[in-house]
Amino acid sequence: MKRHIFEISSILGAITAIGSAMTLERVGVAFGILTGLTTCILNVFYMLRKDAREQRQAELAMRETEARLAALKGKETNG
Repeated sequence: MKRHIFEISSILGAITAIGSAMTLERVGVAFGILTGLTTCILNVFYMLRKDAREQRQAELAMRETEARLAALKGKETNG
């Protein structure tokens, strides 16, 4: 779909108006909020993966312990 020159100039005008309304302080606040939200989202993602990884390691350790106990019980009945 082709845009007319008036639509493009209107969009550019709106972007310019928003940009000119942003002072350095407002840009800093917006950037700080964006950085904080990004950090929070990445931390939640990392913690979910870490919890899943630790759960898999705990299950593996439990299976290894059960296998060792079964091997020891097998030696006791044979020996």
